[in-house]
Amino acid sequence: RAPGRLCHEGTRRHADVGRRLTLLDPVLGAFAAVPAIEWAAAGLALGYLGFAIRQSAWCWAFAVASALLYLIVFARAGLVMQAALQVFYVGMSFYGWRWWRGAASTAPLAVSRWAGRQHALAWAAIAVFALVNGWVITRGAPSWVPYLDAAIAWGSVLTTWMVARKVLENWLYWVVLDSAAAVLAAWQGLAATALLFLLYTALALRGYWQWRRDEQLAIADGN
Repeated sequence: RAPGRLCHEGTRRHADVGRRLTLLDPVLGAFAAVPAIEWAAAGLALGYLGFAIRQSAWCWAFAVASALLYLIVFARAGLVMQAALQVFYVGMSFYGWRWWRGAASTAPLAVSRWAGRQHALAWAAIAVFALVNGWVITRGAPSWVPYLDAAIAWGSVLTTWMVARKVLENWLYWVVLDSAAAVLAAWQGLAATALLFLLYTALALRGYWQWRRDEQLAIADGN
């Protein structure tokens, strides 16, 4: 190749790299601005999920630590229902710890399933509570954020209880709720939390297949 052509191609490559870096600047800037408390909460939340997929009761210890930090994060972001939800998570973590480990007179919980009627009632209840709760918060103001916030919160209340009781379909509920939560967090400028919820969505699918496999192995061992 001629020297002039090589120089031209090198300049063009540098320009392309510069444009890509410019496009990434807002994303990198958003992550750089994430406070340490949000990163810590996200890391602990991932620890919770990792142990939950393995059906380890230690997941609840991570849940308590993450919820306490997220209580502060969501309160600062103005997400009232998400902040209040963290208090519920702390209480449910102690409940889940007790049931997953089993009392002295009972065996640890096994994975179970819900019938279609139970799922229909669950989603109907989430919708009703979300609509009422969202209307109370907005007072008729034209904003979709409080409604989505309330739907995620009430859905998470039910789904966390399903996790504590080892209902298999809880993971499919989390796929829907975490996808919605990622949108809400991104809209409120919580970059690390939005990324966390996207990871949650993928890991929830893994959790479903892992629990389903564990359930089938337990049935085979029982036979």
